[in-house]
Amino acid sequence: MCNIKITGQILTISTSIAELARGTHHRNGPLPTSVPTCIFLRSYNVDLCYTPMILADVFKSSTYARDSDFTTNERDDPVIIQFAANNAKDLVEAAELAAPYVNGIDINCGCPQKWALQEHIGAFLMTEPETVRDMVHSVKAHVDIPCSVKIRIHPDLKETYEFVKRAEAAGADFITVHGRTRKQKSSEPVNLDAIRFVKEVASVPVVANGDVFSLTEAEDVFDKTGVNGVMAARGILQNPALFAGDKHTPWECIERYIKLALGYGTNTFIFHHHLMYMFEDVMSNAERKTFNCLSSVPAILDHLEKYWDLDVARVMA
Repeated sequence: MCNIKITGQILTISTSIAELARGTHHRNGPLPTSVPTCIFLRSYNVDLCYTPMILADVFKSSTYARDSDFTTNERDDPVIIQFAANNAKDLVEAAELAAPYVNGIDINCGCPQKWALQEHIGAFLMTEPETVRDMVHSVKAHVDIPCSVKIRIHPDLKETYEFVKRAEAAGADFITVHGRTRKQKSSEPVNLDAIRFVKEVASVPVVANGDVFSLTEAEDVFDKTGVNGVMAARGILQNPALFAGDKHTPWECIERYIKLALGYGTNTFIFHHHLMYMFEDVMSNAERKTFNCLSSVPAILDHLEKYWDLDVARVMA
């Protein structure tokens, strides 16, 4: 789950990204993670939500996968579906199925996980600029909604320049840049100079990504790079109120999530997963160990009522 904040002085420029993505598509149906989570996040100054990365070949081939991975509705707006693919055909077929229900198609060229590299998706594509060019061109030829590309940087920024220019020439509407190479670990600092370089050479809007865990950090990234928007992923999982300026997840934020998630019938794994992130900074190691072992929604709610004074009846009223 990735989310973009467009704030303050960048509003005039950056709103173009959200407006670019905002369409007239109606949404009814089948991302169990997305609907309650995205609606929830938008109440904390998030302007544009992305789905988790979805495998295009599975999405286009399996009704079960589509129903499991993708749910949306009229309140989920604007939203961009993020696909992983290694060829244009799979991507286009998936994009055509999703297009009536989303505001944009994003091609993930940033996932550095080993399994993704082995499947020639995600950050592997940073070495395949022609493939990405073909994918962007094909999507633009077949669906009438924006297409964006999420990238990492190369050790040699000349390669990043060529990559971005190919994507632009193929029709990419905007670029999101994670300021690390595919081999760098998340413990290494993000290269803001590289993100600024991409912004300077690109002719389309650019969004910065990487190591945004507070509104202050988001504003700092904007000031130092001049980008059109700032994306948060890990940071917003830990603190959904990040872009509202809260340094830690406020209790009312947790209550609001619980009400929305239960109202939408969010499954236990996803419900638990999001709460584990939200409590990460406030629970002790022992408390986290106990909480992380809970295996049902009733057990989670009972635990929060007993140890955290959650009033479920009031929250759900």
